[in-house]
Amino acid sequence: MPETIALPYGKGHRELSVPWKNLLGVFLPHSVGEAGEPESLLRRALAGPIGSPPLRELARERKSAVILVSDITRPVPTWLLLPPLLEELEHGGLDRSRVRVVVATGLHRGHTREEQSALVGEAVADSVAVEDHSPDRCVSCGVTPGGLPVEVNRAVLAADLRICTGNIDPHYFVGYSGGAKAVMPGVSSRAAVTATHRLMLLPGAEVGRVEGNPVRAAIEEVGEAVGIDFILNVVVNERKGIVAAVAGHHRLAHREGCRIADRLFKVELPEPADIVVAAAGGYPKDLNLYQAQKGLDNARLAVKAGGTIILVAECREGFGDETFERCMTSAGSPEVIIDRMKKEFVMGGHKALAVALTMQRARVILVSSLPPEVARQALFEPAASAQAALDELLGRHPGTVAVLPYAGSVVPCLRSSTGR
Repeated sequence: MPETIALPYGKGHRELSVPWKNLLGVFLPHSVGEAGEPESLLRRALAGPIGSPPLRELARERKSAVILVSDITRPVPTWLLLPPLLEELEHGGLDRSRVRVVVATGLHRGHTREEQSALVGEAVADSVAVEDHSPDRCVSCGVTPGGLPVEVNRAVLAADLRICTGNIDPHYFVGYSGGAKAVMPGVSSRAAVTATHRLMLLPGAEVGRVEGNPVRAAIEEVGEAVGIDFILNVVVNERKGIVAAVAGHHRLAHREGCRIADRLFKVELPEPADIVVAAAGGYPKDLNLYQAQKGLDNARLAVKAGGTIILVAECREGFGDETFERCMTSAGSPEVIIDRMKKEFVMGGHKALAVALTMQRARVILVSSLPPEVARQALFEPAASAQAALDELLGRHPGTVAVLPYAGSVVPCLRSSTGR
């Protein structure tokens, strides 16, 4: 009898049946339920900040505050995070008229007013100034100790109190998201983001690693230069429910969140699989190919060299970035992409570089809403469904199959290499 598995796809699911004799395993995040009511988790974190006084104390004598929040491509329940943060500020004497919310879009597209309202919640949208970051509205405030430019949103620098929010999720070259990442790349200039992201080519820039990671270190240098006063970060499970929250110093609190994330997201595999079926995790993680790439990168850790990855990602908004699309569709081979990026590193192209590195290791089949001819031009092998692709593969070369329904939120580790 086969094992039937639900694969997230957009806002729904697609089913996949895998013969038992071939199934190496279904590898899920360990966050299999909510650890408590979201409100109580958030309030507990705010009441016991790590490495920092409580936010209400920081707010005293401050004239203004800015809160950085994630954009719609991130699975962050921002509408739950903002009310207790605003209450803390009010307890410290900062009313809502002196608070600004900046959506840390980085180099992503902006939002409609309706999208902003959905992000922050209607009550907050009606009572607090909310705006998208624009990389064109940045000013220079020097360089980091490592020599990287610090160019940050003018409104963020103008505030007396700077608060970052976000989620702590596996990231393919920063280690984990969250912490100072709300500032870099969240509210930074294109030139500064490009300079920092170029460090992804260095050793140590890898998923699940924060200590000794050159990109994470650079991001936190930017955070120090700008002056992040406080963070509130959450860890969410595969159903986007909050399972943990940390608050306080942008590095110390973040590290505690990463320790929690390690226990939730790192999964053991007995061996690499011949075939990995990887769903990016559904909406918003498969909103576009730019975001779905993270699931593909994690799948690379689970597949044998020369094996096959079947990436399942709706990509209702296509590629999600013009430069990424151009790099993928104009190269003709992964080797060309890699060579181009080594010669001239460009934002958007960094995603193409990551895809190309995976394609050098394994064959990649894409199940998406992209037209087949577009997927082929972007060097993927299109398939109508994961089931059709898997059946064809097993019919020709039976092998082991690993299934990652939430590939964007798991870090596969071989059993011999696990441990902290």
